[in-house]
Amino acid sequence: MDTVYIETTVVGHLAGRMHPDPVVAARQMTTRTWWSSESGRYQVYVSQLVLDECAGGDPSAAAERLQEIQTVDLLASSSEVDDLAKALIAGKAIPASEPRDAFHIAIAAVHGVDYLLTWNFKHIANASLRGRID
Repeated sequence: MDTVYIETTVVGHLAGRMHPDPVVAARQMTTRTWWSSESGRYQVYVSQLVLDECAGGDPSAAAERLQEIQTVDLLASSSEVDDLAKALIAGKAIPASEPRDAFHIAIAAVHGVDYLLTWNFKHIANASLRGRID
């Protein structure tokens, strides 16, 4: 079974009210459709960082986000994950101001996850940074 690491932006699109912006609303619908009809085809993982990020903000919204992923398996951090995240930043694949984005990539890579699911096009799924990230 293929594996998927779910980054925090996906959880944010999964939970909560529909956004008034039609582009964001379309992403929410895509996320919700994938979650309900396709996620069962994969072994899905999150990290403690995803849990921490989902727990932030409005308490009611945080509770809803955490509820969505309560049964998802957790990938452990390690010194190898920390080293790779630092290398991604040092290699300018991820800006130094965004260490959490480097961590998401690193934890998925170190654990050999097949897919990293994200709506973060600025740093994680940025086509112009892809070569550096790879």
